[in-house]
Amino acid sequence: QVHLVESGGGLVQTGGSLRLSCAASGSGASINAMGWHRQAPGKQRELVAAITETGVTHYLDSVKGRFTISRDNAKNTVYLQMNTLKPEDTAVYYCAAETHSDAYWGQGTQVTVSS
Repeated sequence: QVHLVESGGGLVQTGGSLRLSCAASGSGASINAMGWHRQAPGKQRELVAAITETGVTHYLDSVKGRFTISRDNAKNTVYLQMNTLKPEDTAVYYCAAETHSDAYWGQGTQVTVSS
């Protein structure tokens, strides 16, 4: 079982920055990919960014060049640095982690970008 705790959400103005963190604990199994998803009101959840255990990254097209995902394997922690934020980035952001057999989700953290 993996427990994910997110932090770093909040309210920011357009053009501002936020850094999300997600710490994983409780698993004896290795965590493979980690990532961030988001869900805005009335919309489906979408993958924002993901990173494998070897550092290969993937980004949603609309955040490329603005968001950077990174991870500290020793701490089982994944980060999402979000720059040049836009109102359309407003959503609940969820951390996710995969082991060889299961996927786990955090409780979500609200990011609100005011215009």
